This record gives sequence, C-alpha cells and structure tokens, in this order.
Amino acid sequence: MPDPSRIRANVVGDSTEVKVLMNHEMETGQRKDAQGKVIPAWFIQDVTATWNGKTVLSAQWGPAVAKNPFLSFTWVDNRGEKRTDEATIA
Repeated sequence: MPDPSRIRANVVGDSTEVKVLMNHEMETGQRKDAQGKVIPAWFIQDVTATWNGKTVLSAQWGPAVAKNPFLSFTWVDNRGEKRTDEATIA
C-alpha cells in the first residue's frame, strides 16, 4: 500500500476547510505493462469522512479518478455562511 494520505484542516470562524492528498496509483484496468499484459484495476472505491462519529461526506469513486487524487471540501455553518473552494478528484 502507498504511503498514507496527507490531510490539512484550516478553521476560520465557523467554517473548516479540509484538504486531503491521497497517495494511490489508481489503475483503470485498461493499461498494459511492457510485456503487453493488462495491469489489473486498483482504485479507491469508497471515501468517507466522519466528524464526531457522524458521516459528513460519502463518495463512491471509480477507475476514472486520477492517480494521487486531491480532495478539498468546506463546511457550511448553521447560519448558511459558507466558504467555497474547489473539489478536485481528477
């Protein structure tokens, strides 16, 4: 298994921005090695983020997600104030 993921969180007021770099090869199952053999599919399938024991993000990924995917998301507070950031998985 590759090295662990790197995660950073930045709290500003009632908003928390979380960024994760997931170290993973993410093979589609469609490439071939130097000998012409198909490289088996190997990819992140389920992503779950929890806070205080509750799921706050659940995602199902597939083979089309890029190697070493980067995920960034923000939280919205109960007043509806939010901070908009990119979420990139490819």
